[in-house]
Amino acid sequence: QVQLVESGGGLVQAGGSLRLSCAASGTIFNVNTMGWYRQAPGKERELVASITSSGGSTNYADSVKGRFTISRDNAKNTVYLQMNSLKPEDTAVYYCAADANWRHYWGQGTQVTVSS
Repeated sequence: QVQLVESGGGLVQAGGSLRLSCAASGTIFNVNTMGWYRQAPGKERELVASITSSGGSTNYADSVKGRFTISRDNAKNTVYLQMNSLKPEDTAVYYCAADANWRHYWGQGTQVTVSS
């Protein structure tokens, strides 16, 4: 079993920055693609960014390109999301996701609130 624990959410003013972290723990044989999703009230969960196991390939939602950066530290089984120039529309619960041990796992989510 793999557990994903997120941290770093909170309240920030528009234009500010936050850094989310997600650490995978448990019995880990492999961790492949990791990513961040978000879900705003009344909306479907959407992919924000993803990164392959080597870190060589990343993918971003159009709405965050140029503002958010995903990275990972494989030695720590941790993925990060640096969020800059935050906007009120970025307000959502952010979920970490990972393909590990041939299964897909989700974190419990962390709230990000951007005030105008």
